[in-house]
Amino acid sequence: MAIRSNRNKSKKSKILKIVIISVAVVVLGTVGVFVARNAVSGGKTEDKTYKVRQETYENVIEISGNIAAASSQTLQAAGSGTVQAVYVKEGDRVKKGQLILELDATEQQYNLASLDYDIAQKKISGSKRELELLQTKRDMLVSKLDERKVVAYFDGIVAKLSVAPGDYLNAKDTVGTLIDRTYMTASVEIVETDVAKLKPGQTVHFTFPAYTKGTVDGYVVSYPAVGTITNRGATVVNAEVRIDNPPEEILPNYSFTGKIEIAAAVTVNIVERQAIGYENGSAFVEVVNSDGSTARKNVSVESYGTQYVNILSGARPGETLKSQGSASGSLRIGTTNSGGSSGRSSGGGMTAGFSMGGMGR
Repeated sequence: MAIRSNRNKSKKSKILKIVIISVAVVVLGTVGVFVARNAVSGGKTEDKTYKVRQETYENVIEISGNIAAASSQTLQAAGSGTVQAVYVKEGDRVKKGQLILELDATEQQYNLASLDYDIAQKKISGSKRELELLQTKRDMLVSKLDERKVVAYFDGIVAKLSVAPGDYLNAKDTVGTLIDRTYMTASVEIVETDVAKLKPGQTVHFTFPAYTKGTVDGYVVSYPAVGTITNRGATVVNAEVRIDNPPEEILPNYSFTGKIEIAAAVTVNIVERQAIGYENGSAFVEVVNSDGSTARKNVSVESYGTQYVNILSGARPGETLKSQGSASGSLRIGTTNSGGSSGRSSGGGMTAGFSMGGMGR
């Protein structure tokens, strides 16, 4: 019995040793991996680089809609009859009052001539009252004769015309369209949260899918002092925008998208804040050259969000900058004068590890 007990104890002791050794190996392995990772990470910190990027911040209101001519006239005859003559063709420019087409007016001309004969007779033997009535009738016949003609109501361009001599028209038949392209206009919806930014005269940049020569500039004309509730339940204001002297390629009813410029676009050169170092209160960067060497440059910077700075001068977009600190935000700082604030910029009042929340992205 004593021999068996000793054997059991020896066996248990061996198992315990094996467990202790296994645990020790795992712990040492974990520590080794951790140390190795830290060593690799520490070695890469100095080699990490950042690229200076240029970004443009636009303060705009986006719009869309369809453009319309300044004025539009539907070309149609007041009465029915056969077209006697057409004096213009599609695409012609016309002046206000210019004759576009006329219907056969033989009957109206005969009635007017007959009445003129009667008036001449009544001037000899008729009363004053009879002459007044005949003159009223004559005015009516002249109006009827004028209705046989279609004239331009304003200076413009014949945008569409589909009629020829000999065609028969019924009253109010549409045969074409006359437009005034001196300027073009559109009504666009502005959401209520953007209305406070609107001002008459603000520049509008129009983009037309049918126009491939770039954007077309216009401006805000006006907007009402009351909103409108759409069928979607949103409150909007319908603002009028306008293009003076639009390109000929842009036709009425063309669709567009656009941007109302609230303020001029701001261009910034940004880089991660870890690329900036400070020495004696001045900011600097180390530019990595194509051969791997570095060149130190003094820079002027300002905060841009929480992770970036805007480089005002000293470095150009596209340049590669060497890291000056770790990802945690500590920056490489040179010696400072005694009594001075560590890492304070001489111009911007920024310190090492500063918060860059002053300018939203």
